[in-house]
Amino acid sequence: MYSTISILRSEHTALVTLLRTATSLVATSRERGGLPDFTILRAMLFYIAEFPERHHHRKESELLFPKLRARTPLARPLLDHLDEDHMRGESRVRELEHALTAFEMLGEARRAAFEKALGRYVDFYLVHMSLEEHEIFPLADRVLHARDWEELDAAFTAGRDPLTGADPQAEYVELFAQIRRHLPEFDQA
Repeated sequence: MYSTISILRSEHTALVTLLRTATSLVATSRERGGLPDFTILRAMLFYIAEFPERHHHRKESELLFPKLRARTPLARPLLDHLDEDHMRGESRVRELEHALTAFEMLGEARRAAFEKALGRYVDFYLVHMSLEEHEIFPLADRVLHARDWEELDAAFTAGRDPLTGADPQAEYVELFAQIRRHLPEFDQA
């Protein structure tokens, strides 16, 4: 497997873990009759806006997808759909952040709306990532040339997602430490 695909899969796994953890935190708070930890939920949404939305999606849309379009017409409608998802991603996370703020400021009256928005967001991302992993990545493996992979691997190796084990930039160290404390695979760290 090429580094690009491995990196993308690890970034997807990190995002799925984070989204499921956020969902679990909210569900557990409901079961216990209390409020969730809004600080960690805000940190998680901020992470999504900073990394998957600004870095991960940009690399897919600006580097991987154009190479696929140049090599084959087979996936153009799907690539267009995924690019549209990427373009709307930041506004979707902002809407979710707004729903979280409403829940935090206005209390239980806004819990159901936030939970519904979070569920829609998680469902959207799971479908999006599944399309990439089951349709786009195998197609890329079949049609891209060695030179394409060399260029992609060099680009995707730079600026890796800190939730996949890369060292975060200094300004993000505390953010990622806070998030990692809440993610299941980091409980023992």
